[in-house]
Amino acid sequence: MEADLPTTLPHAGGDHHSRRVAFATLGCKLNQHETDSIATAFSRAGYRIVDFNDSADAYVLNTCTVTNRADRKSRNLAGRALRTAPSHAIVVVTGCYVDSHRDELESDGRTIVVANEDKHAVFELVDAHFRGEVARPHGSVFDFDTPDQLFHTRTTIKVQDGCDNFCTFCIIPAVRGRAQSRPVDAVESSVAAAVDTGAREVVLTGVNMSRYAAAGVDFTGLVERVLAVPGDFRVRISSLEPDRLTDRFFALFSDPKLAPHLHLCLQSGSDRVLLAMRRQYTFDEYVRAAQSLRAIDPLFNLTTDIIVGFPGETDADFQMTLDAIDRLCFGHVHTFIYSVRRGTRAERMPGHLPASVATERSARVRQHADRAKRSYRSSLVGLRQRLLVERVDGVQDRVRLTGLGQHYVPVRVDGLSGDWHANRFVDVAIDSIDSGDDPALLASPIP
Repeated sequence: MEADLPTTLPHAGGDHHSRRVAFATLGCKLNQHETDSIATAFSRAGYRIVDFNDSADAYVLNTCTVTNRADRKSRNLAGRALRTAPSHAIVVVTGCYVDSHRDELESDGRTIVVANEDKHAVFELVDAHFRGEVARPHGSVFDFDTPDQLFHTRTTIKVQDGCDNFCTFCIIPAVRGRAQSRPVDAVESSVAAAVDTGAREVVLTGVNMSRYAAAGVDFTGLVERVLAVPGDFRVRISSLEPDRLTDRFFALFSDPKLAPHLHLCLQSGSDRVLLAMRRQYTFDEYVRAAQSLRAIDPLFNLTTDIIVGFPGETDADFQMTLDAIDRLCFGHVHTFIYSVRRGTRAERMPGHLPASVATERSARVRQHADRAKRSYRSSLVGLRQRLLVERVDGVQDRVRLTGLGQHYVPVRVDGLSGDWHANRFVDVAIDSIDSGDDPALLASPIP
């Protein structure tokens, strides 16, 4: 999943440092979690967190390399930071792009490059630099602070890193490493700490969480343990692979604490393409998983990733993908044009498609996906949602609440009066749906 998220956080209490630090994140939810955690470490130490466009003493870029577009964004962001940073400032570049382009980044002589395996130590490295010292990273890929609610009302919890699947198109095992699972007790402690500090939504995140395994506990067992943590909060699962999901896992969604939403990666509706990608499931297996989830909640929100233009993808293969989008009524589709990653097996495959064909197919996927999204969100009109308020705007009798319902769909409540606060649950009735490409549900509070 590719995103561009410049991170702007408020100034935390305390004045241990007068220094300012800015962050920018590209890529997946796991990257966003890691940035939030690093920012939390700076904030707790008294650094002032500022917008990436502002003057700062340190700029921290958490990069992505999942596609050529992500590479280009990472390069541009690093170049922009170097051009605009004051002469005394340092630019720290970390993330997956670093692990595949280290020589290029280090050649300018001004960039501090931090590998993925040392990303957890960014605060220690920067803080030591400002003290005139040199820190040596130590620890593991799970040594991140539980993020404070600095940028989101929801808190992400890292439970897994790396991947052993080696899909033919994917560079992630080369830059994130082999699969590792965080100990169950550490995950439970992080969830409890987040809830104790006010988190109302906890999002479990990792690279390939369906392969979680620690001390005899699989991913289903981990989620069971998380759901048992006391408190008034909900749990959401970030991007997940469709393989290894069992009836025991699906049954967990009967728990009201577990949000009825999954980002379940499909990539293609064609079994022939899935096999060429070295995916670990068939389309029928994916459909059975979707049916199991919607047997528990008919309005279960299934979102996904689709890759178009994979080497050898025929018109018939592509039509199967369009049919899959229509059939499964996804709540949202992240569409990617296949991008050659150096060193992957797909790079050496025959049948690479012209860019014009892939671009045209991408546009058609978006058309089908937009229709599916509106159809899915329209099905929630007339129903009740438990809104987690993320923003409160306006004054007096013109207050607007925005946030996410339990199905991970944006909800907006307009024209309110009274004293309202973010990071609280509000029961609302869905009255209608807004216009536009990403329509919010329009709602009114239930007394």
